[in-house]
Amino acid sequence: MVRKVFWEDPYLTELDTTVVSVNGNEITVEDTIFYAFSGGQESDAGTIGGCSVLQAVKQGKEIIYTLPEGHGLAAGDKVLMCIDWDRRYRLMRLHFAAELILELVYQHLGDVQKIGAHIAQDKSRIDFALSDNIAAHFPLLQERAHALITANHDIISSFSEEETERRTWEIHGFSKVPCGGTHLKRTGEVGSISLKRKNIGKGKERIEIYVS
Repeated sequence: MVRKVFWEDPYLTELDTTVVSVNGNEITVEDTIFYAFSGGQESDAGTIGGCSVLQAVKQGKEIIYTLPEGHGLAAGDKVLMCIDWDRRYRLMRLHFAAELILELVYQHLGDVQKIGAHIAQDKSRIDFALSDNIAAHFPLLQERAHALITANHDIISSFSEEETERRTWEIHGFSKVPCGGTHLKRTGEVGSISLKRKNIGKGKERIEIYVS
């Protein structure tokens, strides 16, 4: 099982690691800072041993990395792993912006069902099963989110159950939420949030979230 250093230090951009297994273009490594798509958050971009990572996929507690043809790596090789920090940091900011908005929706709209989410480098989105126009709630959501961001609270990320790799983030006095993504250290890093509504079908509402 790979040691997921991106949980220990999500700000680390380079890591010396060892190739554990090679199966054609797919490899596993001993330690990693390279996040694989999960919970709606897109994978990192970067390189392993100078080779671009084409895909990163979770497989149980393991992560499988796909490299280009002719990568030349073998089990036991020592390699340098590098991630695209600009992309990672945008994903972290947009991820936590979405987390804040989602929790505020739950707190202010009550029994509403989330039916989808996606965090990309340009924006994040959350989809709800909802018949009302969610944009009517945007002024309150943005006011509360702005207050949390301006207060620059600590964001505490930790295991709730290490054996099963269940993790949470917490802001004291606000919420404690299950989430296995990469998280910021403080709310002030999110920056300014803007929201946009999109109708994606009858009985469905989407919030698109942008940060600047």
